[in-house]
Amino acid sequence: MANNDTVRFGILGCAKIARKVARAIALAPNATIYAIASRSVEKAKKFAAENNLPASVRIYGSYDEVVEDSDVDAVYLPLPTSLHVQWAVTAASKKKHVLVEKPAALDVAELDRILEACESNGVQFMDGSMWLHHPRTAHMEQLLSLANSTGIGPVHFIHSTSTMPTTQEFLENNIRVKPELDALGALGDLAWYCINASLWAKAYKLPTMVTALPDVIRNSAGVILSITASLQWDKPNQTVANIHCSFLSHTSMDLAVCGSNGSVHVKDFIIPYKETSAKFDFTFGAKFVDLHIGWNVKPEEVHVANKLPQEALMVQEFARLVASIRDRGSHPSTKWPEISRKTQLVVDAVNKSLELGCKPVAL
Repeated sequence: MANNDTVRFGILGCAKIARKVARAIALAPNATIYAIASRSVEKAKKFAAENNLPASVRIYGSYDEVVEDSDVDAVYLPLPTSLHVQWAVTAASKKKHVLVEKPAALDVAELDRILEACESNGVQFMDGSMWLHHPRTAHMEQLLSLANSTGIGPVHFIHSTSTMPTTQEFLENNIRVKPELDALGALGDLAWYCINASLWAKAYKLPTMVTALPDVIRNSAGVILSITASLQWDKPNQTVANIHCSFLSHTSMDLAVCGSNGSVHVKDFIIPYKETSAKFDFTFGAKFVDLHIGWNVKPEEVHVANKLPQEALMVQEFARLVASIRDRGSHPSTKWPEISRKTQLVVDAVNKSLELGCKPVAL
């Protein structure tokens, strides 16, 4: 059983991503799986058996039973996006801290309902953007800091992709292409990362203008399968970010951030190639040599080790915040809700631009 200082998680739903986070909860030193729920007890039992959950884990046949369990501190929601607002608000109203899979909501109005419920009940909110918790991200952030004289300087251009190949089965039956379940499609599932990364590179300053490009591809139900968008920031530090996200392309998770003095490049920013380490390229002061037949410097490859996978680090940080609230009366951190809300605002702006025939949308 859990120690007194361990945060006890209840998982609502047995989606594939729940397997990854269940393992992360088990790996995090300050968290434990206390309960698992599905719409049927049989499905929850199967999930527990397939993922080698301890016999002590409580198995429920409804989500209500988890949020009503007084021994559960926090819930993880790997549910379809259309169900997030219902169960996040319900969980918060029962004083459960909320870790929700991305995208956090279908739009900012829904997310605001979730955040208001969390704030009014004094519980922590966080979305499942795991890459932000990898130590590589913190290393890169130091190079982006304007206070760092050896950094890349003011950011001028950002390029980001999140693409994945899928099967016909996926395109016809996956939750992420069903309008009644995940109406945002690739915009929510994939572009959330790229928008999130672009905001991160700009220290979470919102862009002034967002424009969807006309190359959008939708399925017969109108769900986005592929999309490209541009984000623009005005003076004093003018920046353009281009993002491309698709269920129809080969796997890519690229992030490039170019400043006035240097650049940072990552090929696997969402899911590192290796679980125990990650790398990025850093170039500073690059110029062409005489006759423009080469460069004066080569990119420096920076390797960053991590003892826990990034999803476990996410759980560990979330559990640390929850324990501080539960045991020491701390206030919930506003950092993570603010990041989620800004990401959602830009997602909404891309959607609005599409509705307007790819016209720019001001923020």
